[in-house]
Amino acid sequence: MMDQDLWVSGVGDYHTYRIPALVRTVSGTVLAFCEGRRDGRSDTGQIDLLLRTSADEGETWSDEKVVVAESEMTCGNPCPVVDRASGRVVLTLCKNIGAIGETTITEGNGPRTVWVTYSDDEGARWSDPVEITDQAKDLAWTWYATGPGHGIQLPSGRLVIPCDHMVGVYFDRKADPYHSHVILSDDGGMSWCIGGIVEQGTNECAVALPEEGKLYVNCRNYRGWNARGVAWSDDQGETFTDFRKEDVLIEPICQASLVEVPGGMVFSNPASTTRERMTLRFSGDGGQTWMGALVLHPGPAAYSDLVSLPDGDVGCLFECGDEDRYERLRWTRRSVESIHG
Repeated sequence: MMDQDLWVSGVGDYHTYRIPALVRTVSGTVLAFCEGRRDGRSDTGQIDLLLRTSADEGETWSDEKVVVAESEMTCGNPCPVVDRASGRVVLTLCKNIGAIGETTITEGNGPRTVWVTYSDDEGARWSDPVEITDQAKDLAWTWYATGPGHGIQLPSGRLVIPCDHMVGVYFDRKADPYHSHVILSDDGGMSWCIGGIVEQGTNECAVALPEEGKLYVNCRNYRGWNARGVAWSDDQGETFTDFRKEDVLIEPICQASLVEVPGGMVFSNPASTTRERMTLRFSGDGGQTWMGALVLHPGPAAYSDLVSLPDGDVGCLFECGDEDRYERLRWTRRSVESIHG
């Protein structure tokens, strides 16, 4: 299958398209989300959440749909998850006033709120977003982000959404501690609570369940490592332990993605010390070791998300370009075997 550019910056109603997220419904529809940044490339300004869907595993895609938009507001960080019992697609996201950004929010001078919406018809229609800030965010936290990427459902039915936050200690973006964390729902996304928090210096993260009962979190970090930080949970995301540096997973301080596949997990990120070289790797032992290094795009690249497809394939939606990493959101499909040989 040929690679497809689902969104190209400057084409359509938006200046830039960023922040991919993927999920596959119970009936097999693939949903691809992104942020439509209306007036510029910045993380601030009016940002809408957009969606395209595919009923044939990514061969063809629907027209773009606006899922969440609010005048002069930033509506971003899409992080969907599917509840297998009901078939519902639950989408978590964050909002803030478009005129302010992360620096102002970390200074305590503007709210960053957490929301959820859902679809019961493969993404055709969405409920009005409901705010869950009081359930999902501690009062001491300033900055907050859901995902971006996708959440997972555990065998117990629990929904797990990867997130990150900053604690307001000095109210200084350069000094306050970042942490990865998860939020949890045991009722299909109707109510939420804060789960495990990873050690200081961690940020955007991804989760997977490679072994029965052992949740794995893989984190962007600000520890000067240029490598990912990882940890595990034995209690369905209530706590995380055994935090360590993962030297083989080189990173330029950037978001990354994980997805469970038959026999293990696939990981995607720009495998370099700069945002370039979008790469897939495979782990068959619960994230203890990683093998393969299938380069999808050797040039500029940044955020990505992964989805497991039938017949041992994985789909990836990632930011990339020829001259700049935010030129387009590209969809591709690869066999897991091609990743690890």
